[in-house]
Amino acid sequence: MSKAVIELKHVNIYQGKSLVLQDVNILIDKGEFVYLVGKTGTGKSSLLKVLYGDLPVNKGEGYVVGHKLNDLTWKTVPFLRRNLGVVFQDFQLLTDRNVHENLKFVLKATGWKDEKLMNEKINDVLDKVNLKTKGFKMPFELSGGEQQRVDIARALLNSPRLILADEPTGNLDPETSDEIMQLLFNISRDYNTTILMATHDYLVIKKYRARTIKTEGGRVWDHAEISMI
Repeated sequence: MSKAVIELKHVNIYQGKSLVLQDVNILIDKGEFVYLVGKTGTGKSSLLKVLYGDLPVNKGEGYVVGHKLNDLTWKTVPFLRRNLGVVFQDFQLLTDRNVHENLKFVLKATGWKDEKLMNEKINDVLDKVNLKTKGFKMPFELSGGEQQRVDIARALLNSPRLILADEPTGNLDPETSDEIMQLLFNISRDYNTTILMATHDYLVIKKYRARTIKTEGGRVWDHAEISMI
């Protein structure tokens, strides 16, 4: 088995009975930062769903962080997801509890029990995203950029080998988008974390150059040119 963090070989991706992407071949190594681009409806979301075990792989072979996607069951999907971090466009923070409690909720849900270790881990990830003093704040007290940083901190809780970022700058102004992109690139570099980021943001892609994968015409095109987006 390859040591790649993501490896798809001749995978067909379906939504229900509809073929969305065919003969998908992707190899992404440890510590790589890769963009996933493509027009709405071309299969970006379906591809991400395959990678975190929300859609099955029935044709071809797929491996993500050492887990064979073909063999996943409802019992084994949680083990895959403990090695993943997912960053959402709309943050998806729990509005009835503060930042610290939002993060603790995720740790408890993924099997953490020791109160001291949980608090240490929460302080650690908040420090990584420059929010160490904001743990007591409620989500509505934070700016959009700060909420996105909390979302990234949440994705880092279980020291993932892979972060899937779905339009993480989609709801942010250009200055805040810059801050989030610098943070993501730093995480990829400093912790050797693989990041696959779905985006429509041409300016971000142009400013922060990285390998680009594109969904178009039922296929996935690797090393896509910026002019093709």
